Amino acid sequence: MLKLTRLKTIFKSTKAKVAGIILLALLLLFWFCIPRRLFHSPTSFVIDDDQGQLLGAAIASDGQWRFPYNPKVPDKFKACIIAFEDKRFEHHIGFDPIAFSRAIKQNIRARHVVSGGSTLTMQVIRLSTRKNRTIWQKFTEIFKAMRLELTHSKSEILALYSSNAPFGSNVVGLDAAAWRYFGRSPDKLSWGETAALAVLPNSPSLVHPGKNRRILLRKRNLLIDRLQQQHIIDATTAALAKLEPVPEKPVTLPSLAPHLLQRFKMDNLAKHINGGRIKTSVKSVLQQNVTDIIERHHQLLKANDIRNAAAIVLDVETGQTLAYVGNVTHPENRDIESDVDVIAAPRSPGSTLKPLLYAAMLHDGLILPNSLIPDIPTQIAGYHPQNFDLGYDGAVPASKALARSLNIPAVKMLSQYKYDRFHSLLRNIGMTTLNQPADHYGLSLILGGSENTLWELSGAYADMARVLNHYHQYKGQYNAADYHNPVYTAAEPRKTELEKGGLLDAGSIYYTFQAMEEVMRPGDELLWQQFSSTQRIAWKTGTSFGFRDGWAIGVTPRYVVGVWVGNTNGEGRLGLIGVNTAAPILFDIFRQLPVARDWFTMPSGEMTLMSVCHESGYRAGENCDHPDTLFMPKSGLKAPVCHFHQLVHLDASRKWQVTSACETPANMVHTAWFVLPPSMEYYYKSRNYQYKPLPPFRPDCAATLQRPMEQIYPKDGSKVYVPLEADGTRGRMICNAAHRQTGMKIFWYLDDQYIGQTRDYHQMALNPTAGKHTLTLVDANGNRLQTRFEVLDKGK
Repeated sequence: MLKLTRLKTIFKSTKAKVAGIILLALLLLFWFCIPRRLFHSPTSFVIDDDQGQLLGAAIASDGQWRFPYNPKVPDKFKACIIAFEDKRFEHHIGFDPIAFSRAIKQNIRARHVVSGGSTLTMQVIRLSTRKNRTIWQKFTEIFKAMRLELTHSKSEILALYSSNAPFGSNVVGLDAAAWRYFGRSPDKLSWGETAALAVLPNSPSLVHPGKNRRILLRKRNLLIDRLQQQHIIDATTAALAKLEPVPEKPVTLPSLAPHLLQRFKMDNLAKHINGGRIKTSVKSVLQQNVTDIIERHHQLLKANDIRNAAAIVLDVETGQTLAYVGNVTHPENRDIESDVDVIAAPRSPGSTLKPLLYAAMLHDGLILPNSLIPDIPTQIAGYHPQNFDLGYDGAVPASKALARSLNIPAVKMLSQYKYDRFHSLLRNIGMTTLNQPADHYGLSLILGGSENTLWELSGAYADMARVLNHYHQYKGQYNAADYHNPVYTAAEPRKTELEKGGLLDAGSIYYTFQAMEEVMRPGDELLWQQFSSTQRIAWKTGTSFGFRDGWAIGVTPRYVVGVWVGNTNGEGRLGLIGVNTAAPILFDIFRQLPVARDWFTMPSGEMTLMSVCHESGYRAGENCDHPDTLFMPKSGLKAPVCHFHQLVHLDASRKWQVTSACETPANMVHTAWFVLPPSMEYYYKSRNYQYKPLPPFRPDCAATLQRPMEQIYPKDGSKVYVPLEADGTRGRMICNAAHRQTGMKIFWYLDDQYIGQTRDYHQMALNPTAGKHTLTLVDANGNRLQTRFEVLDKGK
């Protein structure tokens, strides 16, 4: 008896445990019967403007127009879909017994399925599983729907349904349907339009806009009557809604920023994200205006077979993109290659890096804003740069060299600054396209020898403007976070870590923008300064080698505008020059921006009064007789003292130079004289009529104290390649020399063989063979100058 009682106790205990285990298993099954994320289908890539209006969308990778999940469901659609599909949606727990029972009775009477009795919650489950309709599947849906109701609000369930319900053809989700059928967002639809969409998911394969329109119209009107009966809309609204037409066929979605959409898509795919929607910083009106400007200029440029153009507008403070036109938009013409986003494409930057070098030179105290820079024929390690106009100024103020975009002074400055340092500076600023080491680019880096993007170049100019704008805000300190690439979404807050110095100081940037403002605008001839309504703009153009790229970038305290013009296939065209092609677009775009005459505030804390030589632009030395007291960047205190002013000794008539060998010191006149080296003087005096060459030495003076001659080209020890002519003979090399004394004859000898003489304009065409040579110059006074050079053969 005791054993039997014990067995009953054990049996009851085991039964309870088994029941508990089964119950726990059922609870776990119930809880985990649905995944954390119900839908995994790829979605479209969608971009909106800064106000949330659609800019463009790309079809999903599976060929469906399926916009990303939208948690917001318009009230009109909510009312329509609940009235049509699930009138007790707000009150049931995922399963509606009344609707389910009614559906069973209807199906039995009809002897086929005429009603499913599914709630909206159950339909969400079915849309996520995509399984065939069976009795077992129906009960599974009920089970999972009840589970879904536990962790999701009614609004979330309705949003899941609205984002994933089929709306006919390849249109999925309310957002995509509203744009494809009505060309508007769902919240902008009328009652009639919303009702038409609400009846589509019920039978999307049967009711398709453009087909079976009578069925669609009948179903929609029945729904409108139901809305009126439920007092959701009044009789007048219902009558007007019924008068609205149903859509005939899908419409084309907006495509206002196709290249920005392409960029967003590529950025996401690189992160393995297959779809998404963002609110960009682009302003639709400005985007359209810039697009129209690009198209208008494209019609003019294509006459010269210049087929492509791009433009970007940035907000300086945030770095946000306000307009993004990556190319002209002519997809019907494949030759134009308008699908290429040139804003992101690496291209030769031409001269657009020169302002950065100028600012860097000022920052390091290597020059002052108007320091004279040599502009003469130059050969550095075999590199022979030339100015765009093929002319020479002899010497030119650094600011003028920047304003005129002279190549030789830029190369001279980079040679002094060192190209490896400049390469490092550009990378620190954010130039990611400089993938090669500095030696790969060499001195050509400053003339477009690298590849940069309009995106990063425009961003670099915005960086400089931002640093200058923040100078007073940060009380003379610098924030490294001011240097960052542009963004096309809402700018995220950046850390403010202030430090005493920056990559470029505010004073150097200020004088760089001052120099850039002095460039003559296309067609304006400086008259723009007379109109107070016209903006002050610091701007720079660039033209790549072979006339392949034309650039223009402009800066104000608020905006940066960058423009590129050219051919995406790299084809050069004569006349494809930045100032002629890109600059007119630049100023047309600036006319679309708010006009302000405000200019950058001088960073007084970075300035100091300094005595500057009037003629040379360097710090005034003891022999500078016309110094100017000017505000200069503090870094300029390290700049060299003027070495062009010398103390010369003249006779009493002031017409001759003399020495103590031919004149007593008591009879000498000692005066300061602005003297350039002969090679610089040779070109400088022809363009600067105020320049006074040194008087010659009096004939009775035995010797001069300076070299009277200088070889301009070739330099001693240089290696020269002379190309062959069409007939196979070696061409001629043009040699230049300068003599300090006007009217002096120079006799030319090549390898001790007399070849001719020159007077005033000392230039000689030589036809040397390959190999080493010696060029000897002798003036009428017997002064000699020898230069050794080597002519490379064709193989080298």
